[in-house]
Amino acid sequence: MRVTTKGQVTIPREVREVLGITPETEVNFVEENGRFYIVKTSEPAPSGKFKGFRGIATTQMSTDEIMGLTRAR
Repeated sequence: MRVTTKGQVTIPREVREVLGITPETEVNFVEENGRFYIVKTSEPAPSGKFKGFRGIATTQMSTDEIMGLTRAR
């Protein structure tokens, strides 16, 4: 594996699959006894048009209120 001029490397597909790393997944590098390990820290952040609204609807909201949140402002 070669490091680019920007300090980047490509995580091999097999490693990404085993660790469940997908685009936007946060990872940390952990040092232990002079060795470094990649550790997945979170699930990918939601992306797309409605990402800002994810998780804000409650059971107290009506359908019209929920639909109002998803419409362009």
